[in-house]
Amino acid sequence: MKVQDVMTKAVRPVAPGADLATAAMILWDHDCGAAPVVDEAGKVVGVITDRDICMAVATKLRSPVEITVGEVTSGEVHTCRPEDELTEALRTMREGRVRRLPVVDEGGALRGILSINDLVLRAGEGEQTPGLSYREVVGTLRAVGEHRTEYLGEAQAAAAGGHSGAG
Repeated sequence: MKVQDVMTKAVRPVAPGADLATAAMILWDHDCGAAPVVDEAGKVVGVITDRDICMAVATKLRSPVEITVGEVTSGEVHTCRPEDELTEALRTMREGRVRRLPVVDEGGALRGILSINDLVLRAGEGEQTPGLSYREVVGTLRAVGEHRTEYLGEAQAAAAGGHSGAG
């Protein structure tokens, strides 16, 4: 099965120069947790998530209208192509530890987005969906959701009383 068979085609991108309040409204209006970031030439240059917006507002101590999308996105973006096999897209998600992949053409222009939700909803337990293994989808979701080692160390130390948060 190909990415184009599962991807969401109607995607609303956001520009790097847009402010976070605008980006948040795009996510809200389109009932999604992420939007591709597309430059003036139409090339995908990143992805902004609702979590990125929340963390930026909390850590930068500025209003969302004062922070641009470009300040928040890393510049590293994992993508796939419409003609890619789903197994290849799942591997990219696992390796990049991302829940969503902008789908781009050979020139890097946005054609859609593939989310782990798209895949979970299509994979049936015990059913044979050509090119979409339930086990592989769940394995990808596990890999993406796995806590990073440094976070686990801090969380375990805090749980053991090794980190009080003071001081």
